[in-house]
Amino acid sequence: MRSVPGAPGQTRRGVWVLTATILGSSMVFIDGTVVNVALSALQRSLNATVTDVQWVVEAYALFLAALLLVGGSLGDLYGRRKIFVVGVVLFAGASAWCGFASDIRALIVARGLQGVGGALLVPGSLALISSSFCEEERGRAIGTWSGFTAITMAVGPVLGGWLIDHLSWRWAFFINLPLAGLVVLISLARVPESRDEKMVQRLDGWGAVLATVGLCGIIFGLIEAGRGSGRALGAGVIGVAALALFFAVESRSEAPMLPLGLFRSRTFSGANLMTLFLYGALSGVLFFLPLNLIQVQHYSATEAGGALLPLILLVFLLSRWSGGLVAKYGARMPLIVGPLIAGVGFGLLHRVGVGGSYWVTVFPAVIVLGLGMAVSVAPLTTTVMNSIDQSRAGVASGINNAVSRVAGLLAIAAMGLVFSTVFYGRLERGLDGLGLRAAERQAVEAQRAKLAAARSEDVRVQRLIGESFVGAYGVVLWIAVGLSVASSLSAAALIESKPAPQQGS
Repeated sequence: MRSVPGAPGQTRRGVWVLTATILGSSMVFIDGTVVNVALSALQRSLNATVTDVQWVVEAYALFLAALLLVGGSLGDLYGRRKIFVVGVVLFAGASAWCGFASDIRALIVARGLQGVGGALLVPGSLALISSSFCEEERGRAIGTWSGFTAITMAVGPVLGGWLIDHLSWRWAFFINLPLAGLVVLISLARVPESRDEKMVQRLDGWGAVLATVGLCGIIFGLIEAGRGSGRALGAGVIGVAALALFFAVESRSEAPMLPLGLFRSRTFSGANLMTLFLYGALSGVLFFLPLNLIQVQHYSATEAGGALLPLILLVFLLSRWSGGLVAKYGARMPLIVGPLIAGVGFGLLHRVGVGGSYWVTVFPAVIVLGLGMAVSVAPLTTTVMNSIDQSRAGVASGINNAVSRVAGLLAIAAMGLVFSTVFYGRLERGLDGLGLRAAERQAVEAQRAKLAAARSEDVRVQRLIGESFVGAYGVVLWIAVGLSVASSLSAAALIESKPAPQQGS
């Protein structure tokens, strides 16, 4: 029986629910950002190529994105607390495996398992909050959850960088274990179980399988194309075919994990399209930026983790203000302007050469990028939720979350291919002009798959490697600028200032 709103029992229960869900979600959000700071260290420790470290990021994002909607449905069917706890335990076990990984392949597999755990616990967090708080208190509770998870996202890369500098990259994963133990204890002792008693529909198993196979095939094709693998084309074709079949199955399913009817709302479609472009740009740039700062600019891992702190803090501090822009100006204007400001931030990062002060080269770009994201994020979330009937709010939020993760997944794979191609081309042309002996040149070319982690005793070659990396990163930044403009144009073309909520599915 549910407590009376505001009663002491409910207040005490709510505190425990928030504590468990904030700590649990924080593990997922931290591991989504801190690993970028650890890439340089684990690349060096495990003798990994850039393709290998792409898979370290992509394996996690792949299963998290593909199974996020399934995770929410499992909680509704079998119990939200139960699935949340299973997700936490699975995430903790995979984190331990990551920390003890002896080679890059083991780390990649463990990261994929982390993604599965994350897909179970993230939707469970919000579902537990929604079922544990009355309507009057729910908004404040979700706001508290959002605020604290944003703080952990800000602290995570700095803490992870410190652990990497003073202990090992492995501690960036081990830190999850005590957190997970605390979450499980609180959840089992203090968090009430809940499920959707009206939900009798079965899970969309075929949808989950086809989405996973489709994304796996496309990502494998894009990443492995850089190695010249003949399997890349075949995997890409299989991936495209699986996704096409996925949409066909979803259009006919009685209980689809992706209700295509929601996309009849022009504003909902526009919001998700601009999410795809904007978060794709952000994810692609933030994958390479820590590598640039650590391997080319010679930042410590802690300094690289702190470099993006102003961006996250700006989004956190300005979210309430930017959310108010929707009430004052409507959604359309902030969503046109915000991505354009972010695009300017990406363009300013192009000024980073080899060397230079953080405050002159990186800080101004991060501030502008943070302002652009702050103007965009809250209005975008509000637009998604306002564009559909409130009975479908959970599904709509899940779809938009999945779109943002798929955007990062595709962007890192595609930009990685472009990056490697440009880097190899610049390095080859530069080596032609240095007149190295055949053995010296062969030694450099044998390491080229490591990008800026390649090492040479020749100062000229080492500088060329850094300049080739920065040049390739510049191409990625211009792609990000283009995606930001595309995001703005999507908002201008499709989003209405005050959309009428779509009824039904």
